[in-house]
Amino acid sequence: MGKYDKFLQITKKWKLLVAADICTYAFIDNKLHVLLIKRKYDPGAGDWAIPGGFVRENESLEEAALRELKEETGLSKGVYLEQLYTFGKVNRDPRSRVISVAYLLLVSEPHKVKLKSEDDALEARWYDVNKLPALAFGSAHKKILMYSLQRLRWKLEYTNVAVNMLPPKFTLSDLQKLYETVLDMEIDKRNFRKKILSLDLVEPLDETSKEFGRPAQLYRSAGKELKIYTRIV
Repeated sequence: MGKYDKFLQITKKWKLLVAADICTYAFIDNKLHVLLIKRKYDPGAGDWAIPGGFVRENESLEEAALRELKEETGLSKGVYLEQLYTFGKVNRDPRSRVISVAYLLLVSEPHKVKLKSEDDALEARWYDVNKLPALAFGSAHKKILMYSLQRLRWKLEYTNVAVNMLPPKFTLSDLQKLYETVLDMEIDKRNFRKKILSLDLVEPLDETSKEFGRPAQLYRSAGKELKIYTRIV
């Protein structure tokens, strides 16, 4: 028996599954929210969890993540998708040896999304990240969620991803509020606006909106493609 034949014999005994989990964020009522599903089946039946599931043989990781998201929440896509990290602790899932590949998805207009849970989810709901319920799978899903939140915060500091969480038209106050909420910090208004306007991050529109009873300049994103800066805030 050759070396390769021995390898095949050994690997046939392995029980290894790959899952794709997707952390979906939106800015709702000036608060950062994450999309969670209530599990229909064990383990963790009735508990809240990150949307996701096992990767099929005929699909890529990204395809699996988006398929599971649509099946469990009704949401089929967002405006920004990024693979975050691979979680592979041996006993993280009681069913089998599971490797989980986590994704970050940003949604710009969540009010237009009609949530509809199907497949193995009882319900889908947006949760304020500061008021999260207990999550399924012990600490496994909490670790994924906390990591994705930290990565989102880092992204805001040096890229343009923040504009992917706002509607097509927004004010600089809207943008600053988003930064302050996600980063959990106060930002000087004058310095923030000076910095934002010095970057190729937003474009002014020939429109205004009412802000505190006064006209406020409206802007749009200068482009959805990821751009990296030295520092924004």
